[in-house]
Amino acid sequence: MNDTCILLGAPVDSGTLRPGCLMGPDAYRVAGLADTLNDLGLKAQDRGNVAPRALPPQSHANTAVHHLAETIGWTQALASAAQAAAADGFPVFMGGDHSLALGTVAGCAAHAANRNRPLFVLWLDAHPDFHTPDSTLSGNLHGTPLAYVTGMAGFEHFPALARTVDPAHICIFGARSIDPAEHKALLARNVNVIDMRAIDEHGIAGPIRAFLEQVRAANGMLHVSLDVDFLDPSIAPAVGTTVPGGATLREAHLVMELLHDSALVTSLDLVELNPFLDERGHTARLMVDLTASLLGRKVFDRPNIGY
Repeated sequence: MNDTCILLGAPVDSGTLRPGCLMGPDAYRVAGLADTLNDLGLKAQDRGNVAPRALPPQSHANTAVHHLAETIGWTQALASAAQAAAADGFPVFMGGDHSLALGTVAGCAAHAANRNRPLFVLWLDAHPDFHTPDSTLSGNLHGTPLAYVTGMAGFEHFPALARTVDPAHICIFGARSIDPAEHKALLARNVNVIDMRAIDEHGIAGPIRAFLEQVRAANGMLHVSLDVDFLDPSIAPAVGTTVPGGATLREAHLVMELLHDSALVTSLDLVELNPFLDERGHTARLMVDLTASLLGRKVFDRPNIGY
């Protein structure tokens, strides 16, 4: 892994109707993300916040879809910023709702293609986010990134992808809320979904290691997208899409430590943190702590943190 960690703020709030995620990047800064990475011997370089491209308003045949032009503007800007940052180091995208991954994954896929390597994606999320603008009932575009980056139809308004992500290179891990349209699309495209029942039956380590071996065998680059709602809301309340039954603190740290041990991760999203819903910065600090585990902090190095 490149020891230069490039922090990019993505104050995206257009993918959902519940405001607050635009405050996420600053919450990570206040929670000490840069200092934490520097303490690990890494070089944290905060490039500030990305700004969306300004586009005229656009409508969609699905009248539920909202903030379409703004989300497209974010996708364009973040795809460019992600591709540039991935060429310079290890990008950490501080969100922002999960629609930011429309751009971050697209940009990282383009970078991987430039290096003649495939991009793999580990999606740590309660939801698979495999809707299209046509299929979404809520109109929330934070539920569409994986459908977009795999090249599904329905994204005609969005930027053309330099390189799509092979659906077989995606692992959705920790899912526990899947809509019927998404379920049908996931089955049709043979996406690997490890839901919470599978985790309860087989544990955390086995499925993660199996996916990492797939990445290693293909000489792949691995993008990790960590949604706050991957975690159980009892330990991470600062998210607008709480789903009970998520990962525990110990399970989440184990995932991060296994990812670090693999030395395969090349980029990271931190998404759906809504500081307005947090309790004294608890969730922001937890996400920083998990990032530290992903980037090398060992159990015996972990400081006592009062929540």
